Amino acid sequence: MTRPSLPPARGKLIEGAALAPYTWFRVGGPADVLFLPEDETDLAGFLGALDPAVPVTALGVGSNLIVRDGGIPGVVIRLMGRAWGEVMKTGELELTAGAGALDLAVAKAAAKHGITGLEFLSGIPGSLGGATRTNAGCYGRELKDVLVRLEGVTRAGERRVFGEGHAPVHFSYRHTDLPEEFIVTRLVLRGSGMSDAGQIAAEIEALQARRAETQPIREKTSGSTFANPDPPGTPDQRSAWKLIDAAGCRGLKVGGAQVSPMHCNFLINTGEATAADLEALGELVRARVLETSGVSLRWEVRRIGRIGQTGPV
Repeated sequence: MTRPSLPPARGKLIEGAALAPYTWFRVGGPADVLFLPEDETDLAGFLGALDPAVPVTALGVGSNLIVRDGGIPGVVIRLMGRAWGEVMKTGELELTAGAGALDLAVAKAAAKHGITGLEFLSGIPGSLGGATRTNAGCYGRELKDVLVRLEGVTRAGERRVFGEGHAPVHFSYRHTDLPEEFIVTRLVLRGSGMSDAGQIAAEIEALQARRAETQPIREKTSGSTFANPDPPGTPDQRSAWKLIDAAGCRGLKVGGAQVSPMHCNFLINTGEATAADLEALGELVRARVLETSGVSLRWEVRRIGRIGQTGPV
């Protein structure tokens, strides 16, 4: 790999950085270059000066991501550190949070301030920026239900704002229409009311306990592998896991990858899986579900990067 010519930055620039440690599956090849910006000004300045021909990929905490074994070309940007994870109360029912803030941390911050309506975020693995990309949701609510505004930086380094009082963002089930190369940096969320902080915290703890009982959160895994069918079909076709189970895929293996015996809409790395194993297993599951039910499941996990092993960096 020939390193692209890079502009100066205050944050870290790491050539040939391993990305597997940054993903929950713990698989995948390296980034040509990993950039850890200090703050939004650093990010915007770097992008504005970067050769437009160099590809840029934003990486959250890797909770819903497969980085392919060949790694990711160009520059991978990860928003980590205090500047990106800060959560502040900025209105009676509003919180402003960096895109690197964990969804659980945002839910707990809302609880601390007695703000209700954001508890569902505690059930979404990963960071707020990643949740925005997929309009993530659980327990009957989605990010769009609480989003007021979002800020970010374009590939050209321009700062933009979407939402209340600005250009709208269009959401659908597990999707937003934000430009692919737009990097979300900050969000304003609004709760639905006020309540006792201790009671809200207890509700979050109960949701966390429920998640631990039903999902393989202690494994090398991700969030849900496939989106539920949309629009839903018959009652047995409304949940991806039911379709996968009915297709006989619970516990199915390809190499070191396995369909979780606990919850079959989760793939797990049993220890020696490659990204290729995980992707091949997912495609096998999709083929069997299509054969048995006629439903074509849509990947909810992002799959990015080069297919195959990377060469010397």
